Amino acid sequence: MAKRVLCLLVDGFEETEAVTPVNLMRRGGLEVVTASLHGGVVEGRGGLRLVPDEDFDNIEPQAFDLLYLPGGPGVMELLADGRAAEVAREFYAAGKPVAAICAAPLILQAAGLLQNHRFTAHFSVHGQLPGVVDARVVEDGLILTSRGPGTAVDFGLALVRRFAGEAAQREVAAAIMV
Repeated sequence: MAKRVLCLLVDGFEETEAVTPVNLMRRGGLEVVTASLHGGVVEGRGGLRLVPDEDFDNIEPQAFDLLYLPGGPGVMELLADGRAAEVAREFYAAGKPVAAICAAPLILQAAGLLQNHRFTAHFSVHGQLPGVVDARVVEDGLILTSRGPGTAVDFGLALVRRFAGEAAQREVAAAIMV
């Protein structure tokens, strides 16, 4: 049975960080459900509008195997709302991984999940995240992080490898000519 991934979206999400990993995970056989935290269409920082698969209020997070948090300016809204950090804590407590890219590790910090873990993030939030590692992708136990839009393919392929296996990762990488 395919692993299920919950991807949270709000206005201001970084398009490359949402669309690229979601596309690669779906190509790799993972079931990815995008959910709008506030319901309805979401608009990315560059104006791309997406219709999420579900509204967050209709989701049962415990039914998923991985939480994926794209970055972008919308991370500040996710932080203020608090539900993304709460869900991240629940996943982690249940032994389920949490993945965050760009500024989204700020949500993991708010959830209290970064202590004793290696992680990376976008340079714009390094001052808020002591101990950030200079790497494109960092996997440390249940915490998976990446730097930003320029590392979205690397991150998506790492997620495919971790949750669908190396063969699926190789197949997806070959299909996109990486």
